[in-house]
Amino acid sequence: MDIAFNAEELAFRDDVREFLATKLPREIQERTRIAPSYVPSDYTRRWQNILYRQGWGAPNWPVDLGGTGWNAMQKYIYDAEYQAADCPRQSPFGISMVGPVICAFGTDAQKEHHLGPIIRGEKQWCQGYSEPGSGSDLASLVTRAIPDGDDYVVNGSKIWTSHAHHADWIFCLVRTNTEVKKQEGISFLLMDMTTPGITVKPIISMDGHHYLNEVFFDDVHVPISNRIGEENKGWTYAKFLLGHERTGIAGVGKSKRKVERLKQIAGIERADGGSVLEKDSFRSRLSEAEVALQAVEFTQLRILAQERAGKPPGPEASTLKIGGTQVEQSLNELMIEAIGHYAAPYPADELDPERNEPPIGPDYTIGLMQERLLRRAATIYGGSNEIQRGIIAKAVLEM
Repeated sequence: MDIAFNAEELAFRDDVREFLATKLPREIQERTRIAPSYVPSDYTRRWQNILYRQGWGAPNWPVDLGGTGWNAMQKYIYDAEYQAADCPRQSPFGISMVGPVICAFGTDAQKEHHLGPIIRGEKQWCQGYSEPGSGSDLASLVTRAIPDGDDYVVNGSKIWTSHAHHADWIFCLVRTNTEVKKQEGISFLLMDMTTPGITVKPIISMDGHHYLNEVFFDDVHVPISNRIGEENKGWTYAKFLLGHERTGIAGVGKSKRKVERLKQIAGIERADGGSVLEKDSFRSRLSEAEVALQAVEFTQLRILAQERAGKPPGPEASTLKIGGTQVEQSLNELMIEAIGHYAAPYPADELDPERNEPPIGPDYTIGLMQERLLRRAATIYGGSNEIQRGIIAKAVLEM
């Protein structure tokens, strides 16, 4: 694939740069630069609304439902410039996951009710997939939804639910038939988080922050009209969604921005009489990570080209998930090595704007250890990398 920019694409890049330089609020940009994984939800909602007013709220949605109509190269350019400008990640569960599912499989009423609030940043979503006994083997889930008149009555629980404490809605996989093959008895439900019987309990991860949650469902009544598509066909919609999730998890733009920042920091920090960046072993591992990142980037471009041709992300998206998360973890490890002993203390309130103590090290060290610890899970969430290798072996290599 020829990725050289033509005159039209260069003009598009300049338009994107100008918009981001003039419309991204400085306080949101600064928080994202320091702690990209810990941007407050009110910041992401506010930024999403700015993107919506520009017409850029959901680049991958159909044009008639709010999408941009950009081609593969424009999406690539936009993502690169977006990350370079330290923009906060759009809420992935609404824009990148359930949004495309509703666009593709939702009823007219579901599209009318949900898509507008998602693209305007008015409603946040979370994902109810994993359960205490169903992680990578997601099809073994046991949360039940039993019909009762015009409703389902849902009982069970979900775990590792990111941002459930901020979410207005949750999309869930639930079991609606126990008498068939496990993949064939699952349905896809949309639930209002204010529905009686839903309880959210925090899980504090090892970075010291509240990002994850458990969600419990006790006799929760959900209208059958909130089901996506056919009953017992939820596995089909889940696979469609996971293709989009794994494409997004690759995080090429974010990792490219991280490489730039890592080189800056390693050029400042000292080791063995010179800068960290001058160490042969460090430069070698950084080069390996950059080469791996370039391979992921080219794979992403191929998948974007498939989308442009009207094909949804296929099993090849698993290669993006594997490569992207491994690169991210490698860069995080190099970042911690670069800042040395400054990585050891990482107080939980370090990112609190009301903290009245000075940072322990230089400003550029703030949040780096928290990011490294949080993203140790990157090779697990979205389907563990071991599971992705199995998908590639079966569906791509036909082994």
